[in-house]
This record gives sequence, structure tokens and C-alpha cells, in this order.
Amino acid sequence: MSLGIGLQLYSVRNALAADPWGTLEKIAEIGFKRIEAANHKAKTDPGVGFGVEARQLRQRLDDLGLSMIGCHINPLELSILPRALDYQTTLGNTQFGCDIEFFPPNDLDYVKRRCDVFNQVGQLARERGMRFYYHNHFQEFQRIDGEFVYSHIIENTDPSLVYFEIDTYWMYRAGQDPVGWMEKLGERVVLLHQKDFPSETAQPLNLYDGVFSMTEKISMQEFEDRKDPLCFTEIGTGVLPIQEVIDAGAKLPNVLSIVLEQDHTQLPELESVRLSLDAFTSKFNNVAP
Repeated sequence: MSLGIGLQLYSVRNALAADPWGTLEKIAEIGFKRIEAANHKAKTDPGVGFGVEARQLRQRLDDLGLSMIGCHINPLELSILPRALDYQTTLGNTQFGCDIEFFPPNDLDYVKRRCDVFNQVGQLARERGMRFYYHNHFQEFQRIDGEFVYSHIIENTDPSLVYFEIDTYWMYRAGQDPVGWMEKLGERVVLLHQKDFPSETAQPLNLYDGVFSMTEKISMQEFEDRKDPLCFTEIGTGVLPIQEVIDAGAKLPNVLSIVLEQDHTQLPELESVRLSLDAFTSKFNNVAP
């Protein structure tokens, strides 16, 4: 089975902020048909983060042949989710996730409390005929009581309520093999995120090889301060073994799409995602726009 190629709209966040309708039109012209939103303003904007009304956006997406296949919602708070999920339902989107989480070192109780929240969010999603997914970065691969935080999340969430969007780039940057985690999680994986790592960088691929320690506290501040924008390149032009990811994802029953995401680029955003889509479709098998 071929995986559909999606675009995480965070990749074009500045273009969207300046001209949301024109940017969506250009995304469709480039060749994308599937998009995932990233709403970091969910307390004040129930939608997709750039202040447009749901029915109006749905009509525009339909006109452009674009489907919303997911949305990150931040902050992930039960009190604001009903409005946000009403918006996503209007768009025809049936799944949503958290964008980023941080966990205090050696605090398993905190991890379990967050897992309780994830289960509650998943229950709310199920009641609406939707799915909730957890999106990882690298910090989930610190250990508590000898186990990865990510393993604790898997073990302390209900498989029928909490699914996973595997960000393969961040797993590689934690020294992990995303294919192994995909095989472990199986039908709990519903989306893949794909970035790429350049051949020459100042940082090692594994951030735990000198950039971060396995025991330090990692917050958003440390994450942003030490994340090197030059450690991202257009997807399909770097060194990550992306075909292995695609082949593994194509075997999973609930994975229909692999979502391209460009956190940082040295190019104009729309040019960057165009290059990524061109490279992705020309270089890899088992994928289709």
C-alpha cells in the first residue's frame, strides 16, 4: 500500500500568518492534497491557528482539493477542547494530537498524571468519533526507573484511547530506531512525521551525544536554545533512511499518510516544501501525493 504524502502546516507558518488563503492555494498548486494543522493558540483560536472561520475554511479546502488529516492543539486542556473539536469536525478532520510535551527528570508521577490527561482527551475524542494521538520529540527518550519516558507513556495510556504520531526525525535525534517503535506500537500508530538531516552539521545526529544529557531537565527554553536550525534540510535531500520508514509505515493498518514537516529552512517556506515534495516523490517508492 502506498502512503499518501501530507504537509504539516507548521512548515509554512510565516506564509500562513501573512496570507492564509493565498498560501493554501499555493500548497495545492505545489501538489499537496493532505494537510495537518498546528494550532498553538488554542486558548483564543479554536481553529487551525490563523484565525479563519470553520465553514469558510472547509469550503476553501474543498475547492482546492485539500483534506485536513490531523491537527496539533496547544495547549492540550480539556476545558478548551470541545470548541476546538467542533471546529475540526466541521473541517471533516477525525484526528488530532498534542504537539510537544516536557517531563521533569525522574518524576514518574508527573508522567502518569499526564497520561491520565491523555486518556481523558482520548475518551473525549472517542465520544466524538475521533482519535487522539501523541506526537513525540527527542526528550521522551530520557529514562525514569530504567525505562524511556516514551515507554511509560505507552504503558500508562489506554490503547483504545491514545494513538501515536511517530516523528521519525526526533526519534533519530534521540538515538532511536523509529522502525522498531513502529513495529512495537503497530495499530496504535496513525500518522508519521518525516523531516531530514543534512550530511554536514555542527551537531551530531543523536542529541544525547553531547548536546543534551540523559538526566538533565529539558524545557521549551532549553529545546529552543540548543536546537540548531541548520540541522534540518529539505526532505529527501539529507541522510535519514526514509525508505525504511516508508516501507515500515506501509505495513501498519492505521497509517495512511506520511506528513512532511520542515521546522527550519534557509529557503522561502513555499519553495522549501516544493523541493521536499519533488525530492520525496522522485526518490522514494510506496508514496503518492
